Amino acid sequence: MLYRTILISLILAALLNAGCQPVTPATPEPAILTLASHDSFNVSEEVVAAFEAQHGVKLQFLTLGDAGEALNKIILSADAPLADLFFGVDNTFLSRALDADVFAPYASPLLSHVPDDLELDESYRLLPVDYGFVNLNADKAWFETAGIPLPATLQDLINPEYAGLLVAPNPATSSPGLAFLLATIARFGEDGYLEYWQALRDNDVLITGGWSEAYFDHFTVGSGGTGDRPLVVSYSTSPPADVLYAADGRTEPASVNISPPGETFRQIEFVGILKHSPRQELAQAFVDFMLDTAFQEDIPLQMFVYPANVNATLPELFVQFGQTPATSAVVPPDDIEANRDRWINAWTDLMLR
Repeated sequence: MLYRTILISLILAALLNAGCQPVTPATPEPAILTLASHDSFNVSEEVVAAFEAQHGVKLQFLTLGDAGEALNKIILSADAPLADLFFGVDNTFLSRALDADVFAPYASPLLSHVPDDLELDESYRLLPVDYGFVNLNADKAWFETAGIPLPATLQDLINPEYAGLLVAPNPATSSPGLAFLLATIARFGEDGYLEYWQALRDNDVLITGGWSEAYFDHFTVGSGGTGDRPLVVSYSTSPPADVLYAADGRTEPASVNISPPGETFRQIEFVGILKHSPRQELAQAFVDFMLDTAFQEDIPLQMFVYPANVNATLPELFVQFGQTPATSAVVPPDDIEANRDRWINAWTDLMLR
């Protein structure tokens, strides 16, 4: 009897003791905010961590292919969006993106630090984040050794001394390739651009599927000397990248920019909030973050383009070796949207068939 009384007492004490233990509440999972983009998007981990800590959120990044492919996926999934925001619409696809009506308007207060000429959407559905210039890069040592002057204009490229020297990416499969095609249309007009490309073909221009193949496989600088072309269609920020990633530790670029006035194309990249995202306020906060200086100053050495915010400080490599052309080729976004497929098809018929 005594044994039973003791056992019951012990059990009751254990139960009472268990009931007195504090219950640790479950930690709520942070909200997930998803940014979809083209494959070239990049941002530093510490920049991402700063936003996550500030807003108690987890950022998720979804890459969807090149700019055109990524936008198509966003449009096709509009009713069940793949993400909360999309980055990577540029001015060659701006009208298509706006006509699809998949983005919600948001006039970020940070736009006051962005030049008006970068703001191409008056409805504030797509806000400018960065910009860059597609031009020609040349291997300066190659030309010095060959005793051939650097070309000064697009017209020069069809001269006999530049035969077999240029490599350019396909405008049907490459964003810089399309930008270069648009520069030739702006320079020579609809009536003359195909004649110009015929002259380039006669002068043995090499066409590649994409920029990486053109730059790293064929350009004599990008390939480390194994390539066969000392002229490439690339970006005005390629020389800074050349220094940063040079295997030989050089402090000056081996490539130089050729940016004839009115003959380079300025690409502007935009971000937009998908209108069916359930996290509109959080997405707006991230747009503000993308336009603020911490994110903007991270852009140049991550994606090798220029920040849209005028208050962002450029890295020294950009100050020394980047180049902003005085004037660039102008093709209005509506004209690009109305004619892009026709221009590309005509180019393809001439150059690849």
